[in-house]
Amino acid sequence: MDAINVGMKSIYERPDRSDGMRVLITQYWPRGIPQEAVDEYLRVLAPSRPLLQSFRDGILDWERYKNQYLREMTGEAQRAAIHRLAKLARSERLTVICVCKDADRCHRSLLRDLIMRFDE
Repeated sequence: MDAINVGMKSIYERPDRSDGMRVLITQYWPRGIPQEAVDEYLRVLAPSRPLLQSFRDGILDWERYKNQYLREMTGEAQRAAIHRLAKLARSERLTVICVCKDADRCHRSLLRDLIMRFDE
């Protein structure tokens, strides 16, 4: 498999075999979810707590939140994790997961795009 294969889900959606490797990307572990529900937990790819709180409180709109999240993902640890996931997604299905119900206004959609566009 040469193409990068990355899906997205909310942690509250039913797991499926087609998810492949399930990677949770949140600052906080979701209540009521067993650790076996995911294959890996990468807090480093979640928005920082202050950024997340500002967005939830309505201080930041989606565009500002998106820009600040993308800026956070330029850190060394974040880029290394994105690179590793991009490499994995070339050989197996990868699903990025968080707690948000609306994928279009969630950092998982931004992270998916970063993984899909990552240059070797």
